[in-house]
Amino acid sequence: MAGGIYHVYARGAVKQTVFLDNRDRRTYLVRLRSVTERLSWSCLSYCLLGNHMHMLIETPEPNLARGMHLLHGSYAQWFNKRHAKSGHVFEKRYDAKPIETDAQFWVTVRYIDRNPVEAALCSRPADWPWGSHASIAQGASPPAVDVPRLLSYFAPMGGDPLRQYLDFVTADVERG
Repeated sequence: MAGGIYHVYARGAVKQTVFLDNRDRRTYLVRLRSVTERLSWSCLSYCLLGNHMHMLIETPEPNLARGMHLLHGSYAQWFNKRHAKSGHVFEKRYDAKPIETDAQFWVTVRYIDRNPVEAALCSRPADWPWGSHASIAQGASPPAVDVPRLLSYFAPMGGDPLRQYLDFVTADVERG
């Protein structure tokens, strides 16, 4: 795939859990950071759930396939070794949808950040510790995320980009 912005997602093989505990999640995020640095990606959002994950990735070069192979290949080997398993960890390579407009970008960020709320794992996006939104909402930079680049996409809305991002993601959720 050519350079661009992609909503990347993958599910566990036969819908199995791919993050059994917090160590698995931390290891995945360390590997994500390594791949983003190595391939000059900007990770703009992520959410790790039990049996799947979502990311918003900007690739300046056409290297999404290479990076996902590095990320998921190394994670799967580590996961299988750690948990005494064998075979595929992820259902298939991954899926990726190109993001072509600002509106599509905003909706995708909201979808990723709100995924644990929609799955009834928490009541607010900021309550899910394994999504990038929680750290951003607390004023921190989540592992592997290029927060200034993320917020640059909310600048066209006017006003403070951080406030625009937070309000956009939480609209209609925070009010219950």
